[in-house]
Amino acid sequence: MEIKKTPKANLENRRLIFTEIGLVVALLLVLGAFSMGSKEKKIADLQEVEQQVEIEDMVPITQETPPPPPDQPKIPVLSDEIDIVDDDIKVDNEFLSLEDDANLGVEIMDYVEEVEEEVVEEEAIPFALVEEKPTFQGKDANEFSKWVNSHLEYPEIAKENGVQGRVTLQFTVNPDGSVSNVKVLRGVDPSLDKEAVRVVSASPKWKPGKQRDRAVKVTYTFQVYFQLK
Repeated sequence: MEIKKTPKANLENRRLIFTEIGLVVALLLVLGAFSMGSKEKKIADLQEVEQQVEIEDMVPITQETPPPPPDQPKIPVLSDEIDIVDDDIKVDNEFLSLEDDANLGVEIMDYVEEVEEEVVEEEAIPFALVEEKPTFQGKDANEFSKWVNSHLEYPEIAKENGVQGRVTLQFTVNPDGSVSNVKVLRGVDPSLDKEAVRVVSASPKWKPGKQRDRAVKVTYTFQVYFQLK
């Protein structure tokens, strides 16, 4: 069965009207959107202008007073008055003569250059190389060793720590027989080294060594023994 439509129920005839109504509605929506966007922009611009406003403080302008100019030097005033001085001054015309008085003469002395005698210090000769060796109290080195042992005092700190050993010293027998330049070549303990140096430095005079029948300095190496009993 075929369905038939009436001319009034056909919508094709009203399509143009609906199209125009849709265009008008779309245009109104666009205009409304533009108007709303412009208002928001104006409000934002006003707020930004208000934040950028700054108030500057007024700084008063001061002027410094220049210092006063320095005082000008005073000009001396010349006087026309002239002082007249009497010409009654006496002048002695006596001149001092050195030839008349022998006591006023200057004594001229010959210049004599003083020459200081240069003292040449002789080097000490080793004990093994000297011609005539030094002796202690008329005997050899064993006698000196006995004298040292009899004068040694064992340090208490070394006794408490049980320290013992051999201290090697070197000293010089001078031409006058005295002992000097005592030094430690090989030590054991500071307390023992100090005691060995003390005793040897207090040594009586030796008979000096000789080289070509002349007393000379002689170096001597000596060992001091420390042994606990």
